[in-house]
Amino acid sequence: MEIDILAAALDEVDFAPANIYLEVAQNVRTILTTQKYSVPLDRNFGLNAVMLDKPMPRARAALQAEIYNAIRKYEPRCKVLHIGFEADLDGKLVPKVRIKIRDGEE
Repeated sequence: MEIDILAAALDEVDFAPANIYLEVAQNVRTILTTQKYSVPLDRNFGLNAVMLDKPMPRARAALQAEIYNAIRKYEPRCKVLHIGFEADLDGKLVPKVRIKIRDGEE
């Protein structure tokens, strides 16, 4: 199953998701919205914000690599199919990630 995830802050955490799809999607959204070095027991969790002041093409490329590596490390139950961005008028990049939940055969 393929799922599109927009990096938006979680309204609330579901501690008992109804299925693996909801669980993995919530985990990926958490990865996308957590700044690296902000989690006390795992300082490498999340995304590095060092590229924020870089030119847009460099920031986009660096953020794509950061997203891919973070999801691969922290949520191995899914495969990243595509990483795109939505930009607002203020120039803020909002990642949109398409994932596929692994079914155990891959």
